[in-house]
Amino acid sequence: MYKDDFFSVLDDLILENGITIERQKNSAHPRFPDFIYLLDYGYINGTKSQDGSGIDVFRGDNPEVGIVGIICTVDSLKKDSEIKVLYQCTEENIQTALGMMNKKYLHGILVRR
Repeated sequence: MYKDDFFSVLDDLILENGITIERQKNSAHPRFPDFIYLLDYGYINGTKSQDGSGIDVFRGDNPEVGIVGIICTVDSLKKDSEIKVLYQCTEENIQTALGMMNKKYLHGILVRR
């Protein structure tokens, strides 16, 4: 079925494919040990993003909600851009993810659902 709503398409991708959490909350980035993931971080299975891996997902603390928005990022170190899906996130989780995506070489903006 054709969907014309951006977030509905993302809903379907998660529903059909699921997500994999590859970095648990409070774990360090493998190449940048000073960068700590303050939320679970992973990707939507079976998808592809700008960097060739799956579409990135931050998973928050509220299993009663689905996708609440995205963060669009520009990375001046890698010289690329991506989206980060905000899934099951509270308002506090959203602000935490946004803060993580606005450090040093990362610059992100929030797009709410």
